[in-house]
Amino acid sequence: MQLSAQNVFACRITTLKLGSVEAEISLELSPVVVLTSVITRTSAVIKASDVMLAVE
Repeated sequence: MQLSAQNVFACRITTLKLGSVEAEISLELSPVVVLTSVITRTSAVIKASDVMLAVE
């Protein structure tokens, strides 16, 4: 998948909770920074004003 995001960062998935429609995912960017997002299960790209994530 090719994206046009300008910033890419390495992270580790720490939590994944799957619901019937949505999923909650937590990404560890560093030992003190964790990003948590709730997305629909059909989303391939999550985009907010500051963050874009991709799943392949």
